[in-house]
Amino acid sequence: MSKNTKRSHKAQKVLERFEKKLNRQIVGSLVACVHCGNCTDACHYVLANPDDPTYAPAYKADQIRRIFKRHFDWTGRVLPWWVHAKSVYTDKDLEDLQDIVFGKCTNCRRCSINCPMGVDYATFNRMARGLLVSVGVMPEGVAVVSKDQWELGNQMGVLKEDYVETLEWLAEEMEMEFEDKNATIPIDKYDADVVYSINPREVKYDPRTISDAAKIFYAAGENWTMPSDGWDMTNFGLFSGDDDLGGAVARRLFEKVSDLRGKKLVISECGHGYRSTRCEGPNWAGMDINDFVMESSVITMLNYIKEGRIKVDKSKNPQPVTFHDSCNNARSCGLFEEPRELLRLVCENFTEMYPNRAENYCCTGGGGAMSMSEYTPRRLKSAQVKAEQLKATKTEVVVTSCHNCVDGLSDLIKHNKLGMGVTQLVNLVANALIIEPKKTVVEVPEKIEKVLEPAMLEGKKILVVDDEPDFLTFIGTVLEDNGATVVKATNGDEALKLARSEKPDLMTLDITMPGKSGIDVFETLRKDPDLESIPVCVVTGKPEMRKLIYDRPVSPPEGYVDKPVNEDDLVLNIRKILKLVHQDK
Repeated sequence: MSKNTKRSHKAQKVLERFEKKLNRQIVGSLVACVHCGNCTDACHYVLANPDDPTYAPAYKADQIRRIFKRHFDWTGRVLPWWVHAKSVYTDKDLEDLQDIVFGKCTNCRRCSINCPMGVDYATFNRMARGLLVSVGVMPEGVAVVSKDQWELGNQMGVLKEDYVETLEWLAEEMEMEFEDKNATIPIDKYDADVVYSINPREVKYDPRTISDAAKIFYAAGENWTMPSDGWDMTNFGLFSGDDDLGGAVARRLFEKVSDLRGKKLVISECGHGYRSTRCEGPNWAGMDINDFVMESSVITMLNYIKEGRIKVDKSKNPQPVTFHDSCNNARSCGLFEEPRELLRLVCENFTEMYPNRAENYCCTGGGGAMSMSEYTPRRLKSAQVKAEQLKATKTEVVVTSCHNCVDGLSDLIKHNKLGMGVTQLVNLVANALIIEPKKTVVEVPEKIEKVLEPAMLEGKKILVVDDEPDFLTFIGTVLEDNGATVVKATNGDEALKLARSEKPDLMTLDITMPGKSGIDVFETLRKDPDLESIPVCVVTGKPEMRKLIYDRPVSPPEGYVDKPVNEDDLVLNIRKILKLVHQDK
């Protein structure tokens, strides 16, 4: 086109933003290509479409490189015809570029590791995606998923109510399975050693992965929790090239972990989730993560076995399996050996797929391809390369540590009628678990036969909270007879007021009271720096309410006694809470 050709508004904005995205890594890759062709045979799109040169990584890169040369490299400004420099003028030019950067590449980076010049095509292809997204040129699926992640906090549009409800019914099932109230899924628990973040696909389509992870944490005796919001560790900003979205999603998760005072963020099995959270997220979010560490759940499960925190029996997984390396886990983050080590510990019959590790071929579902329905025929055609890999293993199941790969592999297996199953390491580890029956923890101590002597609570001030006058008198008399100074409250507001003014050594607390319930009082105590250290012994006639108070996102009460109360049990329980038991003869 001539120099006088009017440029569209979108094209002009793309060029203006292009300059701002140039850094050493991108410029180095844009100028270093010598068109040797080594990348050509590395690309699964090329191998599946050998007669179409537009799939070649060098060709695709040149569609971006020519714009760089025309506007930002001196050779293109002086001799544009010599270096094949060319600009974009119309919205149609941008749509043609969309077809290249979204429709003919999954950003798997296999071409990058095979480039002798170190050209990282996937990096500047992602940059080009971001330029187009910034002016609204993108596949419809990319727009929908990005909108959900911006507005609802996760890329599958899962509502908070649905997410929490799912965790609750999974927890109920697990508690019934193990007959142990400690077999649960804690939500928003403060000061947990592990905060577990997941892919929204797990809530929407595959809750069994959440249950399996919960069983592993339970068997390991882990102090863990899941956040009620900010829980999505996937980040569509990696696929769309939108660094603003990438930063917002990462920041949301990081701030939630910090708010919960978690010590470690464990990222469930998702290749792009692991890469975008641990490797890219801090840069996009502009945050230095110093108050907690991050690791893949693959590492967590492997360490549990090595440290003896969980026991497994590999004979429970006898079927022949192979392993697919996720592009983002393997090529981009170096997670090669740990999944294999874990796989050999929990499976009897493991066969390698070739090529593997950094040279493994993409599942064809990466780079957000699963959301771009208009490119599905291309994706499934290029999947022939992966299908041949799978077929050659002669196994029954392919294992992967990535939810995108689960979907990508499932699609190509169905399309090519391979008759294989797809699973993840968390499912195999949970299936191989050896869990010894655990006795339910009983808060009420065993009844003692001896009669307690008076003055066993000498010098202790106890705040008794109950809305029943007769019970208040009864329990007050029992404690006073044993030497305690008793302060009484008949409702929640009065209890909090007396707790602040009297600073008791312990509070006995009824759960069901009119007005502010015992549950509200308890949570207020735990969240108030001036009151959180007051030990609490819950006393109630409704044992079914126990779960409600133990499910609070705070540390649990120090003791629990059911009504009707046995005097000796009550005093002994309080003495144990106050660490006076060692004085008993």
